[in-house]
Amino acid sequence: MRRRPLCYFAGAAAALSAVMGAAGAPADHFADADNLAAVERGKQVYYQHCFSCHGRNLVGQFLWQLQDQFAHRRAPAHDPSGHTWMHSDEDLFYMAKYGRFPDVPKNIRSYMPAFEHRLSDSEIVAVLAYIKAHWPTGIRVSQSMLNPHFMGMPKDANKVAWTLPPTCSASYKRWKQISR
Repeated sequence: MRRRPLCYFAGAAAALSAVMGAAGAPADHFADADNLAAVERGKQVYYQHCFSCHGRNLVGQFLWQLQDQFAHRRAPAHDPSGHTWMHSDEDLFYMAKYGRFPDVPKNIRSYMPAFEHRLSDSEIVAVLAYIKAHWPTGIRVSQSMLNPHFMGMPKDANKVAWTLPPTCSASYKRWKQISR
C-alpha cells in the first residue's frame, strides 16, 4: 500500500530535479556518476588511495558492520550495503578531505584519514563519482535528494524500473522540507 505514494514521491522528485537542475547553480563538490571520464579517473584514484581500507569492490573492511569496541575504526562499505549513499555529495567531500563530517566538532576523533594534503578537490570528487556509479538507480535517486537541486539524479531514473531503498527516510524528509 505504501509503494504507490513512494512512486509518486520519486516521480515528482525526478521531475522537479529536471526543472530545478537547469535553473539552479551546481553544488560546489557535485560528483557526477554519469560522467564516464570522472568515473574512470575516480577509479584510478580510489585504487591508489582508498581501496586498502574500503575494499577492492567498495565492500569495506572485514567485519565493518560488527558492533563492538572497534566499530567506528573499520572502514565502511561504499557499495549499496554501506551508508555512504545516506550523505550528500558535499558531506562526503568534506569527510574525504578533512576526515570528518562538517557537523562533527573538531575535537571528536575520527579514524578516517584526511586527504586534504594528498588529493586535490577534483580527485576527491572523481572518487565520489566512481563510488556513486556503482549504486543502483533507486539508491542514486535517494542520495540525489540530499544534494542541492537534486544534483545527481540518474539520467535513467525515468526509463528503468527501480524502487527507493527501505532506509531513505532522510531523503524523504529533505524533499518534504524543500517542496513546501
